[in-house]
Amino acid sequence: MRALVIDDSQAIRMLIANILKRVGFEVLEAANGREALARLATGAPVDIAFVDWNMPELDGLAFVRAVRAEPRWAGTRLMMVTTETDTAQVVRALKAGADEYLMKPFTKDALLEKLALLGIAPPAP
Repeated sequence: MRALVIDDSQAIRMLIANILKRVGFEVLEAANGREALARLATGAPVDIAFVDWNMPELDGLAFVRAVRAEPRWAGTRLMMVTTETDTAQVVRALKAGADEYLMKPFTKDALLEKLALLGIAPPAP
């Protein structure tokens, strides 16, 4: 399986990527939504994207909307991973097309549990 980790923080990208690699994912990274759309446009299929909300150039919510507007990416799962904790923001993200929502700071177990909810990977033992 292939994951795309989108966050303007290199540390967060590395953290998520390391967790995913340990459970067998191939991981691509992008520093913002615009870069992530360019990666998707290359045609390499992505099973799930982990999307930060607050990023320069193209934020996470705009990225989610752009992906959901493109039929060829309809099968890509989208998980917001963000510090946006307000319930209204969670609702906005889900209405825009996010499949799941994980609030920062998070644990490895929390991330794996969200994957399990999406039917993508088992929760940590």
